[in-house]
Amino acid sequence: MLSHIVVFWLKDDLSDAQRSAFRKGLESLKAIESTRGVYIGAPAKTGDRPVIDKSYSIALTVLFETVPDLDAYQVHPVHQSFVKQFGPYWSQVLIYDYE
Repeated sequence: MLSHIVVFWLKDDLSDAQRSAFRKGLESLKAIESTRGVYIGAPAKTGDRPVIDKSYSIALTVLFETVPDLDAYQVHPVHQSFVKQFGPYWSQVLIYDYE
């Protein structure tokens, strides 16, 4: 199993409507056939500890069976449309892939 974790810092000047559209855009990624699970969330309201980073806006975790499944996801039209439409919404993005 491969986990693809994407952490987004959205621009401060986005409206509530834009933030909602971004979340819907993330939800649209569930339609990509090669995914085995798609999970979306904001920083949890856990306690504050030096090792916990809550500076991000929203995170996405997508599970895949194989690296070729992740590769297919990257070029899928739904993913490409999401990146094109919502790329201007974030100021920073970090990706962590692990098996």
